[in-house]
Amino acid sequence: MSRPRFLADHDLNEQIVDGLLRREPSIQIRRLREVGLQEAPDGEVLHYAAQHGLLLISHDVNTMPAAAYARTDSGQVMHGLIMVRQIDPIAPVIDNLLLIWAASEMEEWRGQVWFLPL
Repeated sequence: MSRPRFLADHDLNEQIVDGLLRREPSIQIRRLREVGLQEAPDGEVLHYAAQHGLLLISHDVNTMPAAAYARTDSGQVMHGLIMVRQIDPIAPVIDNLLLIWAASEMEEWRGQVWFLPL
C-alpha cells in the first residue's frame, strides 16, 4: 500500500498546487507541463497517469470524466481522477487533497472519479 501521488492537469489552478506543497512539502505532485504533456488530449493524459501510478487532479469537468469512464469501461487501468470545479474556493480544495493524501491509500482510488469537495 502507498500514499496517493498526484498529477496536476494543465488547467489546474497553480495556487492549489503551490498551497498543497506549502502545507505538506513531502506530497508527490507533478504538473503536466513538467512532463511535456500540457497540450495532450485527455486520453493521453490519463494514459500517462496510469503508466506512472498517479492520481489525476483536473478542472476539466466537461470532458475528463467521460474520458476516464471510457478508459475504465474498456478495461484499461486508471489510478483515479479527482475533479475540482474552477469556482470552488481554493483552501477547502487543498484541505481535501491533504485529507486524501494523509488518510487513504493509492489503491483505493483505482478506477474512481470523484468531485471535490468530498
